[in-house]
Amino acid sequence: MSNLAQKRILLGITGGIAAYKSIELIRLLTKAGAEVQVVLTEGAKAFVTEMTLQAISGHPVRSTLLDPNAEAGMGHIELAKWADLIVIAPASADFMARYAQGMANDLLSTLCLATESPVLLAPAMNQAMWRHPATQANAKLLAERGVLNIGPADGAQACGDIGPGRMSEPSDIFNAVITHFQGSSIKQDLAGQHWVITAGPTMEAIDPVRYISNHSSGKMGYALASAAIARGARVTLISGPVQIATPAGANIIAVKSADDMLAACERSMNTQADVFIGAAAVADFKMKAANDQKMKKQSDTDEITLTLVKNPDIIATLAKHKRAKTIVGFAAETQNVIEYAKSKLERKGLDIIIANDVSRTDIGFNQDENQVTVITQDKTWSPDKAAKSELANQLVEFIQQHIKSSS
Repeated sequence: MSNLAQKRILLGITGGIAAYKSIELIRLLTKAGAEVQVVLTEGAKAFVTEMTLQAISGHPVRSTLLDPNAEAGMGHIELAKWADLIVIAPASADFMARYAQGMANDLLSTLCLATESPVLLAPAMNQAMWRHPATQANAKLLAERGVLNIGPADGAQACGDIGPGRMSEPSDIFNAVITHFQGSSIKQDLAGQHWVITAGPTMEAIDPVRYISNHSSGKMGYALASAAIARGARVTLISGPVQIATPAGANIIAVKSADDMLAACERSMNTQADVFIGAAAVADFKMKAANDQKMKKQSDTDEITLTLVKNPDIIATLAKHKRAKTIVGFAAETQNVIEYAKSKLERKGLDIIIANDVSRTDIGFNQDENQVTVITQDKTWSPDKAAKSELANQLVEFIQQHIKSSS
């Protein structure tokens, strides 16, 4: 599971807009039981404050190599020895270049040279900087020296460019830390399995401008993909439109409508998958016939009538045709949550259903935390409220144990 009790993690933050994401990473690590100390570069101070990081980590933040107060207690050598793992997130192009050349002109680079513990980099920079031959050479050299790496992810960047260079999401980095401490034997226990996971909302066109959709962020489905990948599974992630980075290692298929999502699922599961998880929030209805042109507002009426028809039931279709050995559904409800979930489990022929109350404002849609009830034919389990990344690890473990007990 995601227990990091007594693990000591040194988090280095370098200069870059992605530095703000490290606040969430600290929260995930400390909630899992890790002790986290933070080191800032001078550039990082332009993006995050020492006071915020101290409040989240519970430790004073270090940024100065020659700090007389620190040297009186835990100096930079002692800090390097203290860490079980050093995580640099974000790791800028400048830091990677200095680290590759063995420079030690600030506290963070000195710690990386002085430590005998593993170092995990989460690069973050402009896509052109990442692709530059010098950066690629530095990344290769660091990898050859045994430095661990996650990302960068591909997508829209703060500068407006699109491409590789986004820092991996905090949940992905957290899962990489979990995987590191778990060791290779647990890491690969899903090796050879193919998991197909849907995530995010669907968009059903009304006309070229308007559509029917919902508030799903895709965070739960993406966290499940990351958790399964961390344990060695081959993951196909079929995603509606979202604003989050693709988990490292996932085969991503981007779709919009429910029809698109069903077709992508059937193509991906042409040969039977091991696990299918329907975490997407699929729109129940679509236009009977979407308009080819933008619908104009009529001045003589305050009302408009749209003719809707049911969308295909993706998970029921896949279950009927046995597209996966184990089929897991989600039930996002606002009332009678457990009753509706149990009914859905029976009607659709699912192996497992995960129910959550989306009427709550602290969990579910667009939130970083979730609380669910997991239901099978003979068992009901309600894990504690947790970060979606942490909950995903628990759900993947539950699914794997269910498969073992059913075989």
